[in-house]
Amino acid sequence: MASLPGELTVRSGRVKYARRLATRAFRESSGEFLAEGPQAVREALDIEGATLEVFATSTATDQHADLHAKAEAAGVAWNVVTDDVVEAIADTVQPQGVVARCIAIDQTLDELLATKPTFLVVCAHIRDPGNAGAVIRVADAAGADGVVFGGDSVDPYNPKSVRATVGSLFHLPIVIDKDLSAVIVRLQGAGLQVLAADGGGVVGLYDAELDLSAPTAWLMGNEAWGLPAEVQSAADQVVAVPIYGKAESLNLATAAAVCLYATAQARA
Repeated sequence: MASLPGELTVRSGRVKYARRLATRAFRESSGEFLAEGPQAVREALDIEGATLEVFATSTATDQHADLHAKAEAAGVAWNVVTDDVVEAIADTVQPQGVVARCIAIDQTLDELLATKPTFLVVCAHIRDPGNAGAVIRVADAAGADGVVFGGDSVDPYNPKSVRATVGSLFHLPIVIDKDLSAVIVRLQGAGLQVLAADGGGVVGLYDAELDLSAPTAWLMGNEAWGLPAEVQSAADQVVAVPIYGKAESLNLATAAAVCLYATAQARA
């Protein structure tokens, strides 16, 4: 059953609780996060048990009757609230009127490797939440088996990251593991070649000697300073995306898209 408009206010305990999920520390301690917007909420509701409750304005409830019905069918509380409540919870300046409180769905590296993945992306110390979400979305589109956030990377459950995935966060396994060196060793031990994407690589993305049809994990580095020397050294090869024009480099999300789609094509 949906609650009545006005039952919850910005001072209500549940609303204050949801607002706290804007901080990484509270997300990590609670094991919860927020999914904002109808597409993200739709994807969250498709995963059994992932959605704890939904906050939606009267207008959004009317506009997205399918989501309301899906939530009720799943036994998920649908709270009809005033605009100021959604604005208090949401991360955007002009929210789309619907926000879900969800349980974190990441898994351990052991769980991911148990599925015998052959196509992975490893985010190494990336800091921008929009880029993190874009990489997840590209990985999903390219058919990757999962995304690993290693080292001091941004939290993939950051509201901006979740929004940038446009629902892809719910489509493929996500791993958060700060021990990047151990992640690389584990992936190599599982039979994946670990390729570091870097403009200074001696091997080109389209060089004949590079076999992208083999089980592969791509290392994508920090937006400002790329991949540290020790990370590049741990990789099996350092691969450069060719620049044909005068651009100094590609941004992280674009480089990830080029590398992942080249791999997807080689695997097709």
